[in-house]
Amino acid sequence: MAAAAARYDVEKGGRKREGEEERYGSPAAVAQYPQREGEREWVPWLVPAILVANVVVFAVAMYVNNCPSSRASRGRRGGACVAGFLRRFSFQPLSENPLLGPSSATLQKMGALVWDKVVHEHQGWRLVTCIWLHAGVVHLLANMLSLVLIGLRLEQQFGYMRIGIIYLVSGIGGSVLSSLFIRNSISVGASGALFGLLGAMLSELFTNWTIYTNKAAALVTLLIVIAINLAIGILPHVDNFAHIGGFLTGFLLGFIFLMRPHYGWMQRYVLPSSVKYTSKKYLAYQWILLAMASVLAVIGFAVGLSMFFRGVNANERCHWCHYLSCIPTSRWTCGN
Repeated sequence: MAAAAARYDVEKGGRKREGEEERYGSPAAVAQYPQREGEREWVPWLVPAILVANVVVFAVAMYVNNCPSSRASRGRRGGACVAGFLRRFSFQPLSENPLLGPSSATLQKMGALVWDKVVHEHQGWRLVTCIWLHAGVVHLLANMLSLVLIGLRLEQQFGYMRIGIIYLVSGIGGSVLSSLFIRNSISVGASGALFGLLGAMLSELFTNWTIYTNKAAALVTLLIVIAINLAIGILPHVDNFAHIGGFLTGFLLGFIFLMRPHYGWMQRYVLPSSVKYTSKKYLAYQWILLAMASVLAVIGFAVGLSMFFRGVNANERCHWCHYLSCIPTSRWTCGN
């Protein structure tokens, strides 16, 4: 009876006993169960390194841009450089780039995502380089703030390897979907990779459902955050296809890389030594989700890359999908 009662408390989440540990309170909470057998808390270094890399790349882009020189070569047309005291690091005129950044020509030179160059000039590396470029200071600050708020906690819980893979692959997934729908403009930014981390947070909540308390509150909060960010993407000049592609990629990768031992397995450490606990480390539904996500991820990338390099225009296959990235109103128009 004692063994049965102990097993009930562990698996069903009964009232906390003396010496037992709490479960997660929210997706962003620190793990409260014992950190044993690989369940360690990592010291994050990759996310800060990514932040520094993005800032350095932006500084290099501004150096290459050299607004005073390019403006002089154009005969001083288009307005004055912003923050001229920065000299060659000054920003393009607001009429060209209201986000306080370089020109589109500079971004293309630095590796922005341009459909024609990738498909017809075989510059596939742009699918990766565009993730590290930003259109301006405003764009950079918004993305880096999101990176710190989301990425640090995830790396602390799951380590640099898994979070690094999710970040990079999600960024590429966002680039692929963006290129399938957007052909007439360039695309830059880490937003696809960041949405991948958001997607991974959602799938991590599902696959590790047993270790969370306040499940409904955690789920609703996360869904609201995701919905708000995706809604912002329907404004003009925002590449929401990169957001959606990154989110879907990260959502699938979360099932693959962020699976953790269920609550009952972790609580076996606080059971009396006389109690034998033989529960499996992972539950059946976790393995099922991992298998399904793996298949969908492989199929999704295979189909997406095949369509992309064959030059398929996804707008011809889905005539309403362009509304996912921009909804025209009386105040603005949309174009891809």
